[in-house]
Amino acid sequence: MEMTGGMAPILTGRRVVLRALRREDAGSLLRCWSDPETARWLGIVPPGSVREAEALISVLLEMEAVQESLRWSITLHEGEVIGSCGYNQWQLAGAYRGEIGCELASSYQGMGYMREALALIVPYGFREMGLNRIEALCQPGNVRAGRLMSSLGFRREGTLREYRHTAKGYADVDMYALLQREWRGTMA
Repeated sequence: MEMTGGMAPILTGRRVVLRALRREDAGSLLRCWSDPETARWLGIVPPGSVREAEALISVLLEMEAVQESLRWSITLHEGEVIGSCGYNQWQLAGAYRGEIGCELASSYQGMGYMREALALIVPYGFREMGLNRIEALCQPGNVRAGRLMSSLGFRREGTLREYRHTAKGYADVDMYALLQREWRGTMA
């Protein structure tokens, strides 16, 4: 596992490479984050300029520095940034759980890139971070995300009613989770 300056190590898959976010990723991530097909599921107001994307990346890197977040840029082997994924937060003391989040430019959706990326960070969470439980919060209408989580072994545990506050008001989320023992069972 090769480190890239921050906490995020380089994780290499068959078609994607996950590496630490960089400020120079702002243009590519702006295209992803502001893409209407992707932005509707983010739960945040997407950045409106490269400068705003740089500011968001700076915040994510600051959160990483104090171990509140861990985010990777998803790149193709040629280096093109097509999205990001990572641990939005985690708790080790007592809970040993982490929450993953991800987004991919719409032109790359439905091709298995995100499945490959998450299949790299889930083992990292269990093996390297020592997590017992990995959670994913998906908007109920995001059927593709629910199918993705299920394909990785996550179980839908239910709906958390009015869990998030958005610009449109309170929103429900579906909770998906994978336990370390369940994940280990799929490795046998």
